[in-house]
Amino acid sequence: MPAGKTATGPTDKPTATPAAKATGEAGEKPAAAKPAARPKVSAPELHSGHKLARRYQLAECVTRVDGFSSWRAVDEKLRRAVGIHVLPADHPRARAVLAAARAAALLGDPRFVQVLDAVEEDDLVYVIHEWLPDAASLADLLATSALDPYEAYQMVSQVSQAMAAAHREGLAHLRLDPGAVLRTVSGQYRIRGLAVAAALRGLSSDHPQRQDTESIGALLYASLTQRWPYEDDAHGLAGLPKGVGLVAPDQVRAGVHRGLSEIAMRALANDGATASREDPPCTTPEELAKAVAALPRIRPVDVHTPPAYRVPAYQQPPQPPGVPTRQPVAPPPPPPALPGRTGQFLKGVVAALLIVAIGLGSWQLADALKSRGGHSANRTPNGQKSGQHTSAPPAAHPIRIVTAKDFDPLGDGSENSELVPKAYDGNPSTYWQTSSYTQADFGGLKPGVGLILDLGSAQRVTSVSVDFIGNTTSVDLMAAGRDATSMPSRLADFTKVASATGAKVKLTPSSQLTARFLLVWLTKLPQTSSGSLPFRGSISEIDVTG
Repeated sequence: MPAGKTATGPTDKPTATPAAKATGEAGEKPAAAKPAARPKVSAPELHSGHKLARRYQLAECVTRVDGFSSWRAVDEKLRRAVGIHVLPADHPRARAVLAAARAAALLGDPRFVQVLDAVEEDDLVYVIHEWLPDAASLADLLATSALDPYEAYQMVSQVSQAMAAAHREGLAHLRLDPGAVLRTVSGQYRIRGLAVAAALRGLSSDHPQRQDTESIGALLYASLTQRWPYEDDAHGLAGLPKGVGLVAPDQVRAGVHRGLSEIAMRALANDGATASREDPPCTTPEELAKAVAALPRIRPVDVHTPPAYRVPAYQQPPQPPGVPTRQPVAPPPPPPALPGRTGQFLKGVVAALLIVAIGLGSWQLADALKSRGGHSANRTPNGQKSGQHTSAPPAAHPIRIVTAKDFDPLGDGSENSELVPKAYDGNPSTYWQTSSYTQADFGGLKPGVGLILDLGSAQRVTSVSVDFIGNTTSVDLMAAGRDATSMPSRLADFTKVASATGAKVKLTPSSQLTARFLLVWLTKLPQTSSGSLPFRGSISEIDVTG
């Protein structure tokens, strides 16, 4: 930690402040928010190469407004990129920014860009947060095209669940716009600026949950239509035609998923009235997350993209100047037909020989069948039993997890056992998580932890899908013997059948698997927060298919 007052001090959680519709930016819909008066404070005299706390070297200024500046910087101690907000210590919003940053840092939810430090030093206040160089903002994605239904579903599902969790802790965003939502290369959506973005601009709201919910609805609307759901242009997107009012996404653009269109309209409620005629409005992120979870599952479309270019036909290279062009050589003419009578005689001879050959073949076949006693007629090809037909393998179907148990055989024997049911309850907004560790390899204390799944009886298993929260997690799928009738208690009782790494993985056994007890075994954890124990694994949903 840098010297000075850091995020380990008192952490009174601020009441929800920021509001995405009251930032004063062009195209944003006015809302009941209270922006503070613009302070007359000069920005700190900083430049690229300046070093803060003898550790953070400023590299590039990305924002400079309202007396504060935001930078991309390098943490020279940990050799990684970070983001930094800097403002003078006497700035009228400095206290609020520190309080908001410290509260956001305590949340520790990996679905948000993490606040790493909040410091007051040398007449400056600065907030250090994660920098995700490989992530693309939703604004960048929408600059190219609208999202397909699966991506739009993932975005609204993950963002609404994350904001529901934040509001349960008394934190709001209030400045959710396409630039605040990032999509990582693993397909996870993460939110930056929780509480801090609004505190930097002095925003507040009397109805923070309603404000954030409507902002998520606007994000979904834009993702489906590539249009901003208000009359003015904003965030690089064209607004709706003036005087038309709010039109449902599936009426703005062809091919929009109707269920997602209705969700967007329910979230874009105004003054207690909903734009959807069939369902009540969603007024909190929790309600919105439940409405999204109630939709039939939207799966990614497997599209085989044609090649971007056509392979040209081979062309003869041009002859050098002065060389005579070769004329194509005509193919030789076919041989002349045989004279009339001779040709007919030869045709007759060939036909007779064919008839004799067919007769001999039939006689030999009959003789062979007779010598075998006629048993060949009772045989069926490929060893198939008589009277049966070859059938296709059974169609895949979900297998219910009867119960599950946390598994920590090489540790203290327990790993948040009270949270285990949340890993397979069908609600992706709830999750089981491990304890926190100093390193991704469980601090070198043990090879892993996991969950034992009891399927009730030995069943044929074709795959196990695991949805993690956080960055990339490494996991093995292990199985007990098919004859096991009681839940194993030793790691040696399981055999590894598959492994994968990612945020959402599908574990497929390399050979046919029949088992009652499966072990989802985490072997490498993602970093989810700062501090002395920053590594923790979280599973939001497990699905078993047979």
